[in-house]
Amino acid sequence: MSGIGLQTYLPIETFRQINGPVIDIRSSSEFNKGHWPEAISLPLFSDEERATVGKSYKNEGREKAILLGLKFIGPKIPVLKGKLQSLSQQVGNTNNDGINKYCLKLYCWRGGMRSASVSWLANLLNLKPVILIGGYKAYRNWVLKQFQKELPLKLIGGKTGTGKTDLLYSMKKAGLFTIDLEGLANHRGSSFGSLGLPPQPTSELYENLLAETLENCKKNPAQYIWLEAESASLGRCRIPNELFKQMKKAPILEICRSQKERIQQLVKVYSNHDKDALIDAVTRISRRLGPQRTKEAKTAIENENWEQACVAMLDYYDRCYDYELARSPKRKTVDLTGKTADLAVEKLLREGLLN
Repeated sequence: MSGIGLQTYLPIETFRQINGPVIDIRSSSEFNKGHWPEAISLPLFSDEERATVGKSYKNEGREKAILLGLKFIGPKIPVLKGKLQSLSQQVGNTNNDGINKYCLKLYCWRGGMRSASVSWLANLLNLKPVILIGGYKAYRNWVLKQFQKELPLKLIGGKTGTGKTDLLYSMKKAGLFTIDLEGLANHRGSSFGSLGLPPQPTSELYENLLAETLENCKKNPAQYIWLEAESASLGRCRIPNELFKQMKKAPILEICRSQKERIQQLVKVYSNHDKDALIDAVTRISRRLGPQRTKEAKTAIENENWEQACVAMLDYYDRCYDYELARSPKRKTVDLTGKTADLAVEKLLREGLLN
């Protein structure tokens, strides 16, 4: 820990251990590109103001830029004061006297003037803030380092419709460490993957979410971390390269189910979506499906013949899966036909396949 005047600066590992709201002081566009997942956005400058101050710093020097920044900040102080006081009430970290030791965890891009300015105001209000040394840049360095560490990974594989995501949820309920790569990306990993889901995070935010989830899993290093076998991209989100390298070397537990069950699962997931959206998704893979299967799938969707639509496309997705799976030398196969996800997990635990 280091203190400069009234400011308290902490390295990221110490900063992470302190309870209290994390506050991102950067502009809205910086926040939207990527942020600490639990952070609350409290921009000191608008995007336009930030650009103007930066231009002033470059053309007129540091002192002129600081004066311009103060001019922008002045009218905002009453609002900032109210928000800081409100946020400080969320803190549950106390010392032996039952008094809040730190209240607010602040960061900007590099832990510079923006963080210091808000910290100065919070100190005047006796809110005892702390600033992240190195700011968001230091946090991003921490994120990327998480994927470079050796991780005890195991993968759940299986063709489309075998219920891999449901199985991961049941494994989590049973106390195993799982990471839902698709859930964090808001994408199921196919041309149909975004249907009915919220907008995807940016790739940068996706990396941040993954790193935080991994950190939670690593609290018990004796357990494996289970993920679904995926390609490198889930819509616009990319699995970090260092993590994906480890996934390609990890052993796979391949789930098999009858084609009838797979089709039932796919109908359950996709039949309630807008027909035009489904047809657009078919169009995106039409070159790979070929003209005959594309026509069959689109006609089936128009007629709400959901089972036939699935049959028309399963061969394509099965071939893609077989190609990817062939690259994994370590795999076991188990047939879970007729079993719900919860019963499947009980079976896998009994047979020692999740150890």
